[in-house]
Amino acid sequence: MEKATRRAAKRAFAVALAVLAAALSAFALYNLAERKMIYPLRYAESVDRYAAACGLDRALVYALIKTESGFDARAESAKGAKGLMQVTDGTAAFVAAALGIKEYDLFDADTNIALGCGYLCYLFGKFSEETTVLAAYNAGEGNVRSWLKDARYSSDGKTLSAVPFAETEGHVRKTMRYKEKYRKIHDL
Repeated sequence: MEKATRRAAKRAFAVALAVLAAALSAFALYNLAERKMIYPLRYAESVDRYAAACGLDRALVYALIKTESGFDARAESAKGAKGLMQVTDGTAAFVAAALGIKEYDLFDADTNIALGCGYLCYLFGKFSEETTVLAAYNAGEGNVRSWLKDARYSSDGKTLSAVPFAETEGHVRKTMRYKEKYRKIHDL
């Protein structure tokens, strides 16, 4: 009787381990699926094309779209920034002229990504460090240039050690955090 009881206990333990392993696997798959919903790869064709054309990190472009609009192609800020990458009319006109685009609609996802990536590319030509580029994308190139000349914010005139605008600091931090999530979740 004792052997039968031990065998039954071993079987019950093995079944419990199998159920636990299945539950953990299901949880991991669900967790990955949930994370992919939170960090989507929407507009992948446009992001891939324009990021590649400018030599941009796709994870950075996805992270910036998530930060700027949460993937809402119809988003419009109180300051008039429009679309997925929250491009202002002035920035759009500047980038469109540089790219030879005569007519555009900032609420068209493909066009917005083209102009947003074009602006990022321009900013990378002006600033060497990624977080400095993101600060310029949010606060403007002129603000960042003045911060780089101020020893309170930059010790070398090339990188920002501090950002005086709380909104911009938060924007940069959030975008960099999202970029790392995109890299890990989607292996970008």
